[in-house]
Amino acid sequence: MDPIDIKALIEQGLPGSQVMLSGEGCHAQVTVVSPDFEGKSMLAQQRMIYATVDAHLKSGAIHALSIKSYSPAQWQAMAAKA
Repeated sequence: MDPIDIKALIEQGLPGSQVMLSGEGCHAQVTVVSPDFEGKSMLAQQRMIYATVDAHLKSGAIHALSIKSYSPAQWQAMAAKA
């Protein structure tokens, strides 16, 4: 599956999110910043992302997906430290 398609799936499933993607072919790394993650645990955030691509993971179109997820506040705090 093309990385751009993975990015589009996540953006459609989590409107208003910012998705940064790297990787090739069926191995992708995504960083997702979404206001929907505010107050949610990391596990809950990742489950929300997996839900947007679940059918493609089950079909094997996406073999591996590495996820980093942040609320906008978490993203800003991390950027301030860098």
